[in-house]
Amino acid sequence: MARPVVTIVGRPNVGKSTLFNRIAGKRISITDDTPGVTRDRIYAECEWLDNYFTLIDTGGLEPNTTDTIFAQMRVQAGIAIDTADVILFMVDGKEGATAADVEVAQMLRKSKKEIILVVNKMDKFVNDNNIYEFYNLGMGEPIPISSSEALGIGDLLDEIISRFNETVNTEDDDNDSIKIAVIGKPNAGKSSIINKIIGENRVIVGDVPGTTRDAIDTEFESNGQKYTIIDTAGIRKKSRVSEAVEKYSILRAFTAVERADVCILVVDADKGITEQDTRIAGYSHESKKGMIVVINKWDLINKDKNTFKEFQDNVRKSLAFAAYAPILTVSALTGQRITKILDEIDEIYKFRNLRVSTGVLNDIITEAVLMNQPRTVKGKRLKIYYGTQVAVNPPKFLIFVNDSSIMHFSYERYLENKIRESFEYKGTPIIIEFRSKNEKSL
Repeated sequence: MARPVVTIVGRPNVGKSTLFNRIAGKRISITDDTPGVTRDRIYAECEWLDNYFTLIDTGGLEPNTTDTIFAQMRVQAGIAIDTADVILFMVDGKEGATAADVEVAQMLRKSKKEIILVVNKMDKFVNDNNIYEFYNLGMGEPIPISSSEALGIGDLLDEIISRFNETVNTEDDDNDSIKIAVIGKPNAGKSSIINKIIGENRVIVGDVPGTTRDAIDTEFESNGQKYTIIDTAGIRKKSRVSEAVEKYSILRAFTAVERADVCILVVDADKGITEQDTRIAGYSHESKKGMIVVINKWDLINKDKNTFKEFQDNVRKSLAFAAYAPILTVSALTGQRITKILDEIDEIYKFRNLRVSTGVLNDIITEAVLMNQPRTVKGKRLKIYYGTQVAVNPPKFLIFVNDSSIMHFSYERYLENKIRESFEYKGTPIIIEFRSKNEKSL
């Protein structure tokens, strides 16, 4: 089931980012210090009462401004609104309802989404009478909060998760189908690659319109295996402000990545790997999805014997956090190596569902420890007792130690590399969780 998306919108200086940080700060589950991942702090994976959702922050909305920066913010917010399942429309309780609030409300009504009206800056609720004027916005009952003082946040979160069952498509996914998200910058050739894959197989079962997610699910079958491709390519048609759309195109990829088993990151060979490609790949990595890097338009590149190696080295340097991802050069125009994409996806999916017996895993860990003992930290040496695999898709390992707090990142990476030496886990991140022997499960 797809993770719900909650978007915070409103005019400037009403406290959107403060609320974002308040909700995300204590329950944020993305890894802030993932090496090599550079991205704008515009989203967070959050949890409330065992309900998980993606929270998106947006720039302030100025509906009628001609200022270039505000115009780009408006485009960003529009993308976030289209992506959202629930919209938090935030207003300033001290300033009262403004003409800009009325215009934003009119814009949001056209979205046909679930909207929660949030009145911020209601410190200690001493001016409750101020809230009544916001009923005129026609957005239902306002919820008073103070994001700076953390007042009313719990009630707001309760209201948010109450809307999920009404808005989120909860149909059971076909477990026999490998779900593929095609992600990347605009004009990299995502749609062309999808059309080439499907056109050559000629076994399309049907097109399933996306729910609220501006994506089209295309189901097809090849060599007895079912696939569902989630196309996120239709980004540019939302606006002519190409720079803003490109900057925030990652918002389109959020939900598609959450639903996927494997992501195809399409990179334009003519432009090379860019910072935006790195951001998009970073979200796939943080979401623990399988990934293949597909370099499209390879036919347009003037090549010599070193071209591929140089291009590969550049990709590896930019995507150092996803060294597990295979790199494939293709041409959607000529069809060159397009058929190999599904072969790679099949292999990645196999590794994502690979189970390692507890005995074999502990043999690997024991040998790794014998070859390289953990360092002593503050006079205490880490002891590793045993490990076991607790999940697949993605593979997750639980390793019991004497004190998980002294596990160094470098040693965790060392153990991961030793596991990969034995089983490769091509194209997929693996999760290793360390737990002190007497530590209870969270």
